[in-house]
Amino acid sequence: MSEWYDSQRKPRSNFRKLLQECLDKVNPRRKLTKDESTKLAKLAKLAKLGGIVKKLRRGENVQNRQVQTWLSEGEYMQIDSAWQEQLELRKELKDKPDELKRYEAKLSKAIMMRNCADAYHRQGKKVAASSADSKCESLCEDALEIL
Repeated sequence: MSEWYDSQRKPRSNFRKLLQECLDKVNPRRKLTKDESTKLAKLAKLAKLGGIVKKLRRGENVQNRQVQTWLSEGEYMQIDSAWQEQLELRKELKDKPDELKRYEAKLSKAIMMRNCADAYHRQGKKVAASSADSKCESLCEDALEIL
């Protein structure tokens, strides 16, 4: 019985080899260069890990050299220029005018007084609550004048 089984197994494997040889003759494949084979290996690895896009969507970090490897030079330059614009925008937003800083300081003090007044109301301290209310009101008026 094992002879029959062996005879059944041999033709299939030979047929597959024969078919693969015929396909290779009809459609010859070129050999990949070292650079192309490393890129292919990296692409297979990234496909298993979910890829650069999925990493970015998850909020994970992606190395610059990895992005530079997979994007064309023009695409990478676009990303780089967009990042430089973001850095400039963030720098501008950090430098606030003095009036705006004064306004924010008054507003934060007013909010703190409002919270104190609410706490005094909950505790039943009506005199302290009305005092904090009046301070809050005056701070709000000062903030509006600055604005």
